[in-house]
Amino acid sequence: MSARPAPVAEGGHAQPRATRALAAARAAQPAWAGRGVRGRLPVIAAFRRLLAEQAPRVAAAARGPHRRSTAETVSAELLPLADAARFLERRAARILRPRRPAGWGPAWLGGVGLEVRREPLGVVLVIGPGNYPLLLPGVQALQALAAGNAVLLKPAPGGRPVALALAELLAAAGLPAGLLAVLPESPREAQAAIDAGVDRVVLTGSADTGSELLERLAPSLIPATLELSGCDACFVLADADLELTARAVAFGMTLNGGATCIAPRRIFVARQHAAELERRLALRLDGSPPLPLPATTAERLAAVVGDALGQGARLVAGGAPSAAGVTPVLLADARPGMDLFAADLMAPVAGLCPVDSEEEALDLAARCPYALGATVFGGPRSAVRVAARARAGVVVINDVIAPTADPRLTFGGRGRSGFGRTRGVEGLEEMTTTKTLVRRRTRWRPHLGPPRPHEERALFAILRLLHGGSLRRRLAALTELSRAAGPSPGRNRSGGPQRSSR
Repeated sequence: MSARPAPVAEGGHAQPRATRALAAARAAQPAWAGRGVRGRLPVIAAFRRLLAEQAPRVAAAARGPHRRSTAETVSAELLPLADAARFLERRAARILRPRRPAGWGPAWLGGVGLEVRREPLGVVLVIGPGNYPLLLPGVQALQALAAGNAVLLKPAPGGRPVALALAELLAAAGLPAGLLAVLPESPREAQAAIDAGVDRVVLTGSADTGSELLERLAPSLIPATLELSGCDACFVLADADLELTARAVAFGMTLNGGATCIAPRRIFVARQHAAELERRLALRLDGSPPLPLPATTAERLAAVVGDALGQGARLVAGGAPSAAGVTPVLLADARPGMDLFAADLMAPVAGLCPVDSEEEALDLAARCPYALGATVFGGPRSAVRVAARARAGVVVINDVIAPTADPRLTFGGRGRSGFGRTRGVEGLEEMTTTKTLVRRRTRWRPHLGPPRPHEERALFAILRLLHGGSLRRRLAALTELSRAAGPSPGRNRSGGPQRSSR
């Protein structure tokens, strides 16, 4: 069993710490990459088993101020992380194996063979969020390691204990020292790691943080995957099951204390169902226990609710934040133009917006700058129809949030919700770079010699033969090509000077 990787020391200046962590990662990464994906996956498998065995300890480290119970932590973080590890065990080797493009290449490039390989990037900096401090950076770190990279993990404030627990389990599973360094929580640590020269940054955070990060990455052209803020739309169609909708929306609003980026915030409901859905949601949310909120989030929530009320919205459930927290806030008669419908707010709040058609709902939803996730409630055909047109990175039909724990799911947003993908097949591929091998299998390489005057004529004929607009033109090009392929004046077919026959 490998020795436990030493955590980065808390003392000293940020830059030397990041430099030492990066130097250790760069020293360890080539041998790790050299194992090949099948040689790396036993560590992932051993980690999964250790996570199951030591779940109570890890859950205690992962349970933050948002959680209602340890059970919620296990279902929201530990179980999906274990499933993600098993997904890698079963699928990573196949996903990352060399690939030969299907089909035939251009006829004029006969004898060329292609192979696309996926190779590790080197060192990946993972910047974790505060709301899901184990699952989200944990999946990203596992994918980076399975792909052959080393990882620097910078947790959010309060996330260092569970990040260290993650590192301890991986070390106990056999991960060589230096391949996973847990940095302190300060944003300066991420900045120092970037300045020291990482190969990719994966951030889960706010849109403002993503914008600041891109400015820092730009001078060195370091690529990034940004999973950013959400203000998710929920479409309640004319044929929706209202009881199911109310149950799901109430769950989504309160899961993880409301601190979930794909929670329903903007509820576009068919006008004939607006009053009934309002009634059912009010009954479900009434009496909900207060959920704790950071002071800055509580202030933003109060401002957003005040703005909505000032523009004609009605308070259906909830109230002003207090020292005990805030009960889930539901506003009726909400509309785009209110801060509520354009705010990345990690709080249990949602607005109901009656609409007269699916078209209106889609149009109003698209006005929000965020496009992370969406939810659709309706009949099988209508729900799929709306889901196909919704502007979002992932759309859940007749459920909310929970199905996105599927390890096959690729996650990411559009607009101010970021770019790039994490998790699933595409998330694993994002932890690699592609290299294409081009092989010549024949001895025919006419391009290596100097061009001859008659070859221009032949090339134009080839272009018309392969891409001409009609059969007649292509046949004419074939005739022209046969003429152009004949001996050029003064030369024989082998390229030498013609000789008279005597």
